Amino acid sequence: MGLPTLEFSDSFLDSPDFRERLQCHEIELERTNRFIKDLIKDGNMLISALRSLSLAVQRFSQSLQEFQFECIGDAETDDEINIAQSLKEFSQLLSTMEEERKRLIQNADDVLISPLERFRKEQIGAVKEGKKQFDKETERYYSVLEKHLSLSSKKKESQLHEADSQMSKDRQVFYDASLQYVFKIQEVQERKKFEFVEPLLAFLQGLFTFYHEGYELASEFEPYKQQLQFNLQNARNNFESTRAEVERLMKRIRSAEEDFKAPSCFTMEGYLYIQEKRPLGSVWTRYYCTYEKSSKMFTMSNTESRPNGMVNGTPEMFRLRSCVRRKTDSIDKRFCFDIEVVERHGVITLQALSEANRRLWMEAMDGKEPVGRFQSSIQPLSIHSLILIRIKCIELVETRGITTLGLYRIGGVNSKVQRLMTSVFASTAPSDMQLDADAWDNKTITSEPHLISPSVLFSCFTEYDDQKYRVRAIHALVHKLPEKNRTMLDLLTKHLLKVSSHSDQNLMTVSNLGMIFGPTLMRSQEETVAAMMNIKFQNIVVEIIIENHDKVSLFNSLPESLSLLFSVFSLRDAKALYSCEAEHSHELSFPQGALFSNVYPSVEPGWLQATYNGKTGLIPENYITYIGQT
Repeated sequence: MGLPTLEFSDSFLDSPDFRERLQCHEIELERTNRFIKDLIKDGNMLISALRSLSLAVQRFSQSLQEFQFECIGDAETDDEINIAQSLKEFSQLLSTMEEERKRLIQNADDVLISPLERFRKEQIGAVKEGKKQFDKETERYYSVLEKHLSLSSKKKESQLHEADSQMSKDRQVFYDASLQYVFKIQEVQERKKFEFVEPLLAFLQGLFTFYHEGYELASEFEPYKQQLQFNLQNARNNFESTRAEVERLMKRIRSAEEDFKAPSCFTMEGYLYIQEKRPLGSVWTRYYCTYEKSSKMFTMSNTESRPNGMVNGTPEMFRLRSCVRRKTDSIDKRFCFDIEVVERHGVITLQALSEANRRLWMEAMDGKEPVGRFQSSIQPLSIHSLILIRIKCIELVETRGITTLGLYRIGGVNSKVQRLMTSVFASTAPSDMQLDADAWDNKTITSEPHLISPSVLFSCFTEYDDQKYRVRAIHALVHKLPEKNRTMLDLLTKHLLKVSSHSDQNLMTVSNLGMIFGPTLMRSQEETVAAMMNIKFQNIVVEIIIENHDKVSLFNSLPESLSLLFSVFSLRDAKALYSCEAEHSHELSFPQGALFSNVYPSVEPGWLQATYNGKTGLIPENYITYIGQT
């Protein structure tokens, strides 16, 4: 069982589960730190032993060199000459070997000890510093938050506004510390796969090369060494590409709204302060709460006495009956709302962290003042009107420069690439649009893999130890694609197989092509850290499809046991059976008979994403009927 993924969105929720997952990473890094310390200690002992051995061999060699055979008589036979000279030859051979050993010992510190020590101090040390900063900001933030939430709503508006502004700054400082810590701790976990394996590989190579027997052993070790070097290079390449994507995701989340609805298995979750009546008066206690809309289950986990965010005691569970906003003049607290539950009499008064946070809770609980939460209205690109363009692109690449060095890696002029993408993917582009070969060069076309790749979404891929079974499983998935997508995928993989056949000239191996086209051919449903982390598996699938193009295309029948989960975006047209009036900002209003385009399933059960009169939003699935083919 591997380490759990840490999502940047969890930094905003700061849930107990997030803290537990964070603690798993901290324990693993501490174990790694101790291991590196022991490795450095044992490495120094080995280097010291090699140095002592080298001195002993040098003394032995010097003794052989200084010894002079004296033969009886004034003349020596050829046999005597060779016997006398053999000691000097032995000495010379040992001296030559010891020169290699000296270089091994001199380089050992730079090759093995220093990189390990540098990784331990710079990378793991940076995580420890980040933890200190994160813990410090956590303690300070929740202390300031409690004081802020205790402000009376009867204070002057200017004072409240100033307090809100300061609280926003403190919250951002805490979020920054959390995001940076999550980013750094996962970065070090990924780095360790090659940062201290590479020094060991380099040191062992030098050690094996020194001995004559070691040289033979190194020859046997060569295939494994080459494979390991290949694996390390792939790990480094995946790390670099994934790190760039993760960093961009972190920046997007950081620039998002302060209180947005993060991806979660619950309809809503986060911290709430709950009013509890005590003999000496009411007190406000911090709880981590979750709500699941379909079952109306509301849970409360006490975290008041645990400043690190861990749950104190067993969570309480209730079934929600109603939710009502609390008027400001009825309570000396801000951001409050009342709920009624089946298991208790009376109301439970809760205080949200901000006005925006209260709106999200009330919307989730169907309160009296629901407000639509953030929805993405990104419109996926259709593949149906682009097949001819993609065929033309492939033909141009193959006829004008399939042997070009770094094909699909060397980018063209960014302004040209953007202009080409705009013209091809524009909503007004005709379905029979032709590509002017004289206007666009190969670098511009190959700079954007979306021009060549069909948009395909795989919901999961299971690894198999048996390579043949893995090919068959992928074949089963490919043949569940709609005909147009499968035809386009077949055309593309034929093209990529042809490109890889010229890898001695263009240096585009199957592995390189898989790394380039993996993220475009196989996309995750969510843009999360968990998904980005799976880019390496996407690349593997694309490599298998390219390498086994004929097998993937030619298998006629497969057992039902090979069926895997699979889904693909399928954009369709639809017509409204009934009229509908939108209740939220992310829904569409439409009359009976309205025509929709780009209709596809949304993440909301029972709802579809569609475009009507130039606006994209949600429509009820049972209000429409599809028109034409998929």
